[in-house]
Amino acid sequence: MSRADRERWDGRYVAEPGDDDGGVAGGPPDAFVAFEHLFPTGGRALELACGRGAAAVWLARRGLDVLAVDVSAVAIGRARRLANACGVADRCRFEVADLDAGLPAGPPVDLVLCHRFRDERLDDAIVERLAPGGTLAMAALSEVGAGAGRFRVAAGELARAFAGLDLLAEREGDGLAVLVARKPAGA
Repeated sequence: MSRADRERWDGRYVAEPGDDDGGVAGGPPDAFVAFEHLFPTGGRALELACGRGAAAVWLARRGLDVLAVDVSAVAIGRARRLANACGVADRCRFEVADLDAGLPAGPPVDLVLCHRFRDERLDDAIVERLAPGGTLAMAALSEVGAGAGRFRVAAGELARAFAGLDLLAEREGDGLAVLVARKPAGA
């Protein structure tokens, strides 16, 4: 990601209101509310483009140990404060990472969460990072129910990209595509 992009995201998180007190971390991201029962309640998780850390904190409250990354140092600072305020800082590790360089190194995980982030160059690495039986939860802006756009996926794109995983749930519409899939236990 370019320096200008990083600075733009930092500026967005500086300007974004929020008191980082935990009130925003009470449940899953809106895109996954209907699929919450499909998320693991233990193990390791990797969250990509975590923003202020609300989803990472929710996952830690569920019992997962979470590594969450974002390109914005400002967002990571806010995420750390949120985890502290919610009493789960020992289960959350936040790092500044430029995903243009690939996924951060680490062991296999039981969950990869990508909420409103999509970079098809990472698809193979995401699948490889999942432990056998691990879950992928991805939500991306979609052309379905919205116009085409630079960051919008085409109809069926997520299901095609992750066809090697067992599909647990999928929904497309109103400009959002959601996929929850599991890596086969023998893979």
